[in-house]
This record gives sequence, structure tokens and C-alpha cells, in this order.
Amino acid sequence: MKNFALIGAAGYIAPRHLKAIKETGNNLIAATDPHDSVGILDQYFSDVSFFTEFERFDRHLEKEKRNNVNHKIDYISICSPNHLHDAHIRFALRIGSDAICEKPLVINPWNLDALEEIENECGKKVFTILQLRVHQSLINLKKELELVKNKKHKVVLTYVTSRGPWYNYSWKGILEKSGGIATNIGIHFFDLLHWLFGEEIFSEVHLSQHNKMSGFLKLKNANILWYLSTDRNDMSSEDLLSGKNTYRSIKVDEIEIDFTHGFENLHTQVYKDILYGKGFGISDARESIKIVYNIRTKKISEKPEILHPFARKLLFK
Repeated sequence: MKNFALIGAAGYIAPRHLKAIKETGNNLIAATDPHDSVGILDQYFSDVSFFTEFERFDRHLEKEKRNNVNHKIDYISICSPNHLHDAHIRFALRIGSDAICEKPLVINPWNLDALEEIENECGKKVFTILQLRVHQSLINLKKELELVKNKKHKVVLTYVTSRGPWYNYSWKGILEKSGGIATNIGIHFFDLLHWLFGEEIFSEVHLSQHNKMSGFLKLKNANILWYLSTDRNDMSSEDLLSGKNTYRSIKVDEIEIDFTHGFENLHTQVYKDILYGKGFGISDARESIKIVYNIRTKKISEKPEILHPFARKLLFK
């Protein structure tokens, strides 16, 4: 049994990590969050030391490390806001723990170099959650694509996840803290596209608003039109009437890949892989972080030759 601590216990994604720690047969020793709405802890663990002040959390872990060999922390799970990931990963490594960090590992790609140096200095590892790579439908797709050599695929990615006004008032709506739409909600999809189709060759942005972005991405083996949105108005009336608030679609050569289902246990599978000595590290995350950084810093293309259908509707009303 391994000992875990968790940073960001009140966050949206924390329950998936709590579930993964529990389902892999491990123990949560301590957790921290500046907010105290963390009753979710009791659903998974009955005796977790909790702190709203990070300094007290730090002191507690250091004390346990020195005084209680049974409570030495093996892994720190990081579910904090994106702009804090870098600092919290460094903290984990420096106290002698491996880090398991939510997406994106960092906002800016050059921060990865420093983390690799600290990994080597501390002899500890940084892992990240790239759960789409363990989704069975997408594993099957990758195997099929690998059978087709020297073909440039045509891909259309559409991801709409409806969010209320709170989103833009939280850290998620602040570019410097979240990295914007492409980084915060798009990072898994850009990682998936890189994993399936290879490294980035060219990129342009066609639409950039606070709640939606669209563009064109050329990878080694694919030309991709992508559209990301948190705007409820981008959902179809049929989906809204049926109670759905998320629409995700990837079309490869006009064939739609259905991966709407099968998300329930992906974090647990990623944790299992890490505990078995595998898992995704800094090198795995690097390319997608470079892709979203390039998207975030690009100017909007003035005369795009092709547009995602959703973007075309907005730009040519």
C-alpha cells in the first residue's frame, strides 16, 4: 500500500483522483485546499489530515516524513489550478515524493526543462494524466491507423462542454491562470491528436474568443480542423432537450469515432499504470503543451482557406 497526499481537494477533478487512489488499494494521508468544501473526502477515506493553509500542509508532511515511517508520502496528486502545477510539482519532488499532476502539466513548455532537471536531482518522477490514451476505443483507432502507411488523414475535432457564467469568473476564465480554452479544455484532445498523428508541422487560429476557439492544425499524418467551446449555444437543441451538456466528436476521413462513453474509470487505469512502473511522464506531455502554447500565442489568420463548420457559421452569419 502506498501513501498519497492531495493538493486541490475541493476542485472539480479531485474526486476522480480520490476514487483512483481508493480503487488501487492505497491510502490518502493528507490533503489541502484554500477552500474547505471538501466533504467529498469522507466518501473515500475516513481519516485524512486536511489543511486550508499550504504552509501547515507542508509542515505536516515534513513532520510525518521524519517521525512516522508509515506515513511517508510516496505520491502527491496535484489537482490545483493550472498556473500552480509547476510549483506544486516542484514541492512534491523536493519532499521526496513522485508527482501525479492533472492536465496540463505546465502552461509554458520551457517549464518542462526545469522540471526534468529537478527530477534528475531528486531521483523522483513526474507523471501526468493523459487518460484518452487509455480509452479502449481510441487505442483501437491508433492500431488501425498504424496499419495505414503514408496517408494524410482528414480530421475534424469538435468539443463543446457547456459552462455557466461562473466559469469566466473563476481561475478557469483567466488566461494567465488557465492558459485559455485551448489549454484548459483542449489539452487532452491535442495530446490525443499528437499521439495518433504525429508531431506538429503547421498551425493557424481562425477564431479566438473567451469561450470558444477554432483553427487548423497540420500534423505529420493529418490535416485537422478543430473547434472548442464552453458556450451552451453551441449545443444542439436536441442534445439540450435530452439533458446533455457536452458534445464531443472526432471524425477521421469522414468516419466519426464514438468515445462518448467509457470515461468512468480512466483515471484509475492511469494510476494503475503508474503504480505498475509505467505511466505518462514529462516527455509524453511535451508536444501537446507546445501545440497549445503556439495556439495561445498566434494571431488570428486573416484569410483562412478552410474553416471548421461551427466557426464558419459564426464568422459568416
